[in-house]
Amino acid sequence: MGRNVFITGISSGLGLSLTEHYLQQGDSVYGLSRRGAPFEHERLHQQQADLGNLDQIPAVLDQLIGDSRIDLAILNAGILSEFKPMPELSLDEIRTSMDVNTWANKLILDWFAAHAAPSQIVLISSGAGVTGHKGWGAYALSKAALNMLAQLYAYDLPDTHISAFAPGLIHTAMQDHIYEEVDEKRFPAVKRLKEARNTPAMPEPAEAARIIGDAIEQLPARIDSGQYTDVRQL
Repeated sequence: MGRNVFITGISSGLGLSLTEHYLQQGDSVYGLSRRGAPFEHERLHQQQADLGNLDQIPAVLDQLIGDSRIDLAILNAGILSEFKPMPELSLDEIRTSMDVNTWANKLILDWFAAHAAPSQIVLISSGAGVTGHKGWGAYALSKAALNMLAQLYAYDLPDTHISAFAPGLIHTAMQDHIYEEVDEKRFPAVKRLKEARNTPAMPEPAEAARIIGDAIEQLPARIDSGQYTDVRQL
């Protein structure tokens, strides 16, 4: 019998490919996204929601999940802030990234804590939250906070394996934006990302979803609950 998998950001990129991956495995997917998945499926249950609107999140989860038991939650949705030096980055820009990339996930974790928490929760993080390269600004801050969120909630949800998991480079719209719009002379860290485009180092979302899905299954046996890890470390 298939599992119930909760995924955020299912309308495109990694979230969409993970949705397809788990449906193909026979699981049921409960998904949240702003635009909705571009297909219907008898085992796909979804609600459209802007995770930047924090006040609506508990009610949306009540409506989407209700009394259903979620086995695996993948908190994938996130936004990339504009590349800027820190002195040019406004507090409003930081707040927007923190709301979507960090605080929305806190509210989802709180909802699960008050209901029936899954046996595994994966917070999709990024190496940007560890390396702190120039220009990553609000995105890096939000992912660093997300990593700590995983560590802190591991104490409060002892029966749930929680991880902050960096999925590596994936050819998504986010990477297209970096390739086309971000100046590598001004922000040197993006040069490696641009060089990886159209190479095996940056797989397409469908291939990445297979790799990440396999890695997620390994996480409880490979790392302690609350830890951060990168797919390339497994």
